[in-house]
Amino acid sequence: MSILVQILVAPSKITDEEYLLELGLEKARLRKNAISDWRIRKRSIDARKSPVKLNIQLEFWKKDEVREPIPPFVPKSVKNAKKIAIIGAGPAGLYAALRAVEGGLKPIVFERGKDVRLRRRDLAKINKEQTVNAESNYCFGEGGAGTYSDGKLYTRSKKRGNVLKAMEWLVHFGADADILVDAHPHIGTNKLPKIITAMREAVIAAGGEVYFDAKLTDFRIQEHAIKAIEINSTEWYDFDNVILATGHSARDIFYLLHKKHVKIEAKPFALGVRIEHRQNLIDHIQYHGDSDNPYLPPAAYSLVQQVDGLGVYSFCMCPGGIIAPCATAPEEVVTNGWSPSKRNNPYANSGIVVSVAPEDLPNYRPNDPFVCLDFQKQVERSCWEAAGKTQRVPAQRMKDFVAGRISTDFPKTSYQPGVVSVDLNTILPDLIASRLRKAFVIYGKKMRGYYTNEAVLHAPESRTSSPVSIPRDSKTLEHVEIQGLYPCGEGAGYAGGIISAAIDGINCVDAVLRKYE
Repeated sequence: MSILVQILVAPSKITDEEYLLELGLEKARLRKNAISDWRIRKRSIDARKSPVKLNIQLEFWKKDEVREPIPPFVPKSVKNAKKIAIIGAGPAGLYAALRAVEGGLKPIVFERGKDVRLRRRDLAKINKEQTVNAESNYCFGEGGAGTYSDGKLYTRSKKRGNVLKAMEWLVHFGADADILVDAHPHIGTNKLPKIITAMREAVIAAGGEVYFDAKLTDFRIQEHAIKAIEINSTEWYDFDNVILATGHSARDIFYLLHKKHVKIEAKPFALGVRIEHRQNLIDHIQYHGDSDNPYLPPAAYSLVQQVDGLGVYSFCMCPGGIIAPCATAPEEVVTNGWSPSKRNNPYANSGIVVSVAPEDLPNYRPNDPFVCLDFQKQVERSCWEAAGKTQRVPAQRMKDFVAGRISTDFPKTSYQPGVVSVDLNTILPDLIASRLRKAFVIYGKKMRGYYTNEAVLHAPESRTSSPVSIPRDSKTLEHVEIQGLYPCGEGAGYAGGIISAAIDGINCVDAVLRKYE
């Protein structure tokens, strides 16, 4: 059995392997000639007090022990195997396809958007021309929302499945092995397309099939079991098992399910704004003034506060990042954030959102599955109208928002379509705005310097999670009423990020495989 030890070191020592080895051996009470191998197993920043330290977990193998390599991804030839339909090629859908070819099923993946390369053109049109393609955008297309929203891999979903397996597959397909070490691993939007392309090519090479511009438009149910699906309103395909991994923004799927009398439910979600600071300010706050240390990465933060009975928290914090326009339809404004692998942009952004349940909403209607979705849509449309019916974003300086003042000018922001000065108190529901105002003042006391008029709020941050859930049986993972239909990932309400969605994709295919054991 290997030996684990924890050491604290100055950031400047992180690349000095000999120093780390000697310190670790001393802590483990081992001699160098007594070990066969060693590695850094985990790495995190301890910035609770000055000076900032790195918390390093080292793993040692004794002379008679062997360090096992990362298990490879080994697909089977599935060209003539039993077929399974996968709707959506986001993290849940891609990992479902990979698990299918590993387990001996033939995945047929239908993705409404474009492949990851062609998708870039439509993203450029949103930023430069403010033109939204409803089928190809930051949410729809190969890789889903995860491709162009940073590639942050941190998850608390340790009990939902094999996190390490999901991470190791990313390494197998081209991610840096550091993601297996860092406490808050991150790939970067610039690197994800190549990894996702490699995943798709592996599925196809094993005998699976992947189709783009292929939108689910109908399905056939007989005797409470899925029998067939319709793609692009033209062609029907027979399937006994369908994994529905369509993501949190595929509203048409929710409406289709409801129309076909398939049970769906309203679920809690969160809504607020995306806030942007200068990155060097966040570094200065988090690193106790040591903001120019070349050995420390751009600093992140995590904030949470109960305000008037509801939680207000930071979401998808992007150090050195960019705010992106993430609308999925023309008459709405939506923001999100991402970072490149080096996180070297001058801005830090984060969603600051209020967690709301259906019964908290002013338009609450018992047993209405769309009560949260309607609230979300109403805010997004209000922001679009306030921004002159464009993809520019309603914006306000932080202190101006708290004081209810219109901002007369703005520092430069990373949001490419541009900003429009609006009092966000007039377009955000008071349920949201009143709690944000109080939370920002509190956050300023937790992080001295955070509450500043140099910070700009961009509205809205509204796609934190799906406002609708698709209920499934906890054992079979099938829909509670429809055999062979597997609601999966964020769109069904069973994940909250890249890794948790990936794990859910694996779990759903495992459930199908168990049926045929």
